[in-house]
Amino acid sequence: MSVISIEITATQGSAPRDAGTVMCVTAHGSEGTIGGGALEHRAIATARRMLVEAQACFEETLPLGPGLGQCCGGAVSLRYSRGRKPADAVRAKRIDPALVRGHGGDLWIWGAGHVGRAVVRSLAPTQAFDIIWIDSAADRFPQQVPRAVATIPTADMPRLATHAPRAAHHLIFTYSHDIDLALCAALLKRGFASCGLIGSATKWARFKKRLRGMHLDPQRITCPIGDPAEGKHPDEIAHSTATALLRMTRNVADSAPQKQVALG
Repeated sequence: MSVISIEITATQGSAPRDAGTVMCVTAHGSEGTIGGGALEHRAIATARRMLVEAQACFEETLPLGPGLGQCCGGAVSLRYSRGRKPADAVRAKRIDPALVRGHGGDLWIWGAGHVGRAVVRSLAPTQAFDIIWIDSAADRFPQQVPRAVATIPTADMPRLATHAPRAAHHLIFTYSHDIDLALCAALLKRGFASCGLIGSATKWARFKKRLRGMHLDPQRITCPIGDPAEGKHPDEIAHSTATALLRMTRNVADSAPQKQVALG
């Protein structure tokens, strides 16, 4: 099977993954991730074009802001080469059972990309939440979804957010920064128990400015989420985010009156 390996050779400023990260692309699939979203979508398309044209190697540097509409503000250099290299892999950490105390209520996960899938893998076995998993189309979800997880494909995720229970928790991982922003706005208007958004400090600075321009208070949303010290691999983000959410719900359950606590 023909394979193109994509390696991040350098980064400038904020970037979703670090230099040395590798993913492999075939005509019908992929292994690993260089960060998801618009960057990865474009890189996969480039790799598949190389497979069709029998191109052996290619290098490019992509600005994440003007080139791809992402808010990270940095740039990523990529090297494409024919043949399989070891794709970036991390052994997923198990959630500490001591963190699971009772039921934490509804958890709405927005986005079925790499990080969304990793969070579902991490949290579904704990049965700590009733998980509702949302994305823009049915084919964006994996073929196998845990039985206890409800999936909702919808072409208008922000509209659905206006009907979410006000006591629900939310984690936002969509493929589009525009959708992320619209979800933040819709949820701030609707109300929530907690809301976490994946992103860099640069992305969040831009989002805060835009949300304040809508007369909304962005301080109620946690961004970046998780613990950056654990790493940028989806399973690392998922573990640190899930751990923070479980700690938050445990602290809320143990305290009275209830208080909103950050997810980071």
